[in-house]
Amino acid sequence: MSSQDVLQDASTLASYNVLLQVMFRALTFVMNAFTLRFVSKELIGVVNVRLMLLYSTLVFLSREAFRRACLSGGSGPGRSWRQTLNLLWLTLPLGVLWGSLLVCVWLWLLEAPDPQAVPHYGPAVGVFALASLVELLGEPLWVLAQAHLLVRLKLGAESLALGAKCLFTVGLVVLAPQGGLYIFSAAQLVYTGCLVLCYLVYFVRFVGSEEANRKGFPIKTVGELLPRSAPGEPAVDWALARLTWSFFKQSFLKQLLTEGERYVMTFLSVLSFGDQGVYDIVNNLGSMVARFLFLPIEESFYVFFSKVLRRGGDARSQKQEDVSVAAEVLESLLKLVVVVGLVITVFGFAYSHLALDLYGGALLSAGAGPVLLRVYSGYVLLLAVNGITECFVFAAMSQEELDRYNGVMLALSVSFLLLSYLLTGWLGSVGFILANCLNMALRILHSLLYIKRYFQASPWGPLRGLLPSPALLLALALSAVVTALSESMFCCSSGWPLRLVHVAVGAVCLSGVLLTVLLTETRLVAFVRTQLRPGTRGKRT
Repeated sequence: MSSQDVLQDASTLASYNVLLQVMFRALTFVMNAFTLRFVSKELIGVVNVRLMLLYSTLVFLSREAFRRACLSGGSGPGRSWRQTLNLLWLTLPLGVLWGSLLVCVWLWLLEAPDPQAVPHYGPAVGVFALASLVELLGEPLWVLAQAHLLVRLKLGAESLALGAKCLFTVGLVVLAPQGGLYIFSAAQLVYTGCLVLCYLVYFVRFVGSEEANRKGFPIKTVGELLPRSAPGEPAVDWALARLTWSFFKQSFLKQLLTEGERYVMTFLSVLSFGDQGVYDIVNNLGSMVARFLFLPIEESFYVFFSKVLRRGGDARSQKQEDVSVAAEVLESLLKLVVVVGLVITVFGFAYSHLALDLYGGALLSAGAGPVLLRVYSGYVLLLAVNGITECFVFAAMSQEELDRYNGVMLALSVSFLLLSYLLTGWLGSVGFILANCLNMALRILHSLLYIKRYFQASPWGPLRGLLPSPALLLALALSAVVTALSESMFCCSSGWPLRLVHVAVGAVCLSGVLLTVLLTETRLVAFVRTQLRPGTRGKRT
């Protein structure tokens, strides 16, 4: 498969992933806005910080290294999928080991919430751990689907699972609000069970079908999805296993960086459960665009870079046609996330208070919420750039370079946790976001230096994508000034007529910025039109 074909497939995958995440976040946004009227912020803090941290830690540490390693090998005919699937099934026993350890920590080492305010904490910990193990059951199927770009499967499965979770949660919150943590625990189990069931049903119908044979799908019977050995060959590919181990050491540190503020809140108790709840709501609002736009693009184009580039070489030692395509794509992706990130930063500052007031009322807008969301708007820009740069770096690094990078991640993790603790004691919850900003800036710097060295002796310079046009920077600066003045004049203690004026001012400024993008960033516009729109590239099942 040529690099252009891989780019088309990765672009299709990114498009459907973005569509999925938009729907996912929109439904979650509406559900959270609804449940905020029925539950306390203390309950929100326990569920969204304490219990979801248990869930994300268990799942991430059990599967992330396997995902990155097993997707690095592509889906070509020379690959042994029997050995790959055997390796992927190890995520389940690893999850059991992690789950046993983490449940003990969550139950006996961490401070439990007040049972009068947040009852049923112990059973909820067990159910969230069980939900994590259920999701790991579908990991071999998920990797098969990603490697063979079965994008509609992911879209359908996660859509159905999310819909079931939302309906279940809203129904029980209305009918039995006294259920507390039982509601959210059961809803998480419904989500993971539905997700795995969708993947299982799809592959039972797909494997061995005419469509699978036509696409050259390597699995011929459903039984081949289960762990099995073949005479004369090892049970697993040991080179792939060693790469997994390298990613595993890195994933532990990456998880610490990704969820660092939650670990500090959970283990050091620097904020009350109520304050944790408010911080988490603001964090989810601020990261919404990063999650539904940037993360799917990062995941999809990691697959593209992994397939097009050979690990461990620089631009001179690769096939030049492939390097050229990779460089152009990297430059366009960087330009895309920088432009979107700057727009979010500029308009997020002037519309944070109004957004929180609409979303959660005085519960969110009366306290530190608006300041948190304003600072987070700037952090989104760093999140976006870091996601794309690390996406390329992790796909291009050799195993030895990945091992060395673990030392960098360790230093970043320690510095981040220390900064979080110090800045939170000084500035409250805003300190978490500032610590994240500093840490993310250091990660970006490391990635930029690697990319510069990678393309140093080549004619390509993808880092030019970090520089928007002067006209666009001027339009953004003017918008920042005008919207800030509009907020001070029309929002947010005034009534709705003046608030609508503030919204209209923002709409006019945003239209001007978008028009400037269309006129000055023509290469970016062409890239978005041809690569990131669903249906504009080759169709995949």
